[in-house]
Amino acid sequence: MTKLLFYKTVVTIFFGITTMSFLASCGGDEEGGNEAGINVNANDTQKSPHAQRLEVPRVQPGNNYQLIVKYDDGIGVNYIVEWDKTRRAQRWTCWQWTKANNFKGWQRQNWEDGVYWNGQKWNDDPFHEESEIDANYQSLLSDYKYSGYDRGHICASEDRICSMNVNGQTFSLANMHPQIHNFNAGVWMQMEIKVRNWADVTTNNSGVLYVCKGGTINNVNLNGKQESGTVGMIKNRIPIPKYFFMAVLKQTKNNTFSAMAFWAEHKKDNSSNLTPYMISIDELEARTGYDFFCNLPDNVEQSVEALLNTDDWK
Repeated sequence: MTKLLFYKTVVTIFFGITTMSFLASCGGDEEGGNEAGINVNANDTQKSPHAQRLEVPRVQPGNNYQLIVKYDDGIGVNYIVEWDKTRRAQRWTCWQWTKANNFKGWQRQNWEDGVYWNGQKWNDDPFHEESEIDANYQSLLSDYKYSGYDRGHICASEDRICSMNVNGQTFSLANMHPQIHNFNAGVWMQMEIKVRNWADVTTNNSGVLYVCKGGTINNVNLNGKQESGTVGMIKNRIPIPKYFFMAVLKQTKNNTFSAMAFWAEHKKDNSSNLTPYMISIDELEARTGYDFFCNLPDNVEQSVEALLNTDDWK
């Protein structure tokens, strides 16, 4: 995989900013504009007021796509999923790490203790079907049974451990893709650990880390050629992604931004050296057709998405 290396560039915003203060709605798909604060490709709020959070990619129009917002009374928005009803699969899961939600108040092993959550007693991981999705468009527990694939978390269980409820929500099948075990427990897990380490460093320094992860369920573009983004179906119902990705945006307490992405083929892979999997956000967008971090002002978005300095992401 081609690795893009650039000299270190830091983009600084010289105007007051909060997570939401950038945002403006508009209907265009193309990025553009260089004035600070202008954004011609931001999400509107038709599907959810949370669509304008910085971690949310460009939302797909139409009724075939559903935004699922997992909310917790303690931390607010836990994570957001975009669900493709026709494919019975998620396009991505996104969330943010802050000081307010990046702490340990729960551990996965506690589910084995016969605890009560979501109206029932659990003696194991609380994998569950997503009730917010109409039954005709859900993925089911039975889809995965005897399939030979893991129920692979997109927002990892270990990414959300500040409370029982926050962790339990990650076990929704809306937050899953089929994954080969030696991928899920291999390079994907190594990527998850690396991103969590970045989250710890960022939030300990009063910054915010914005993350969007997923697997490919539509065609992808590689080296100028289009190919299928899947390798088959489970029980003729659930697509199996051919590639998985992570898009990461770091905001420091001084309101500087940097971004990077991981891209990995879905296969047995126990690699621990992650540098070859790093690409720029622009390259990830070219491969997937998704518009990541579209709620940033366009001049900031264009700058950080074009750059990848691997020294910034060690």
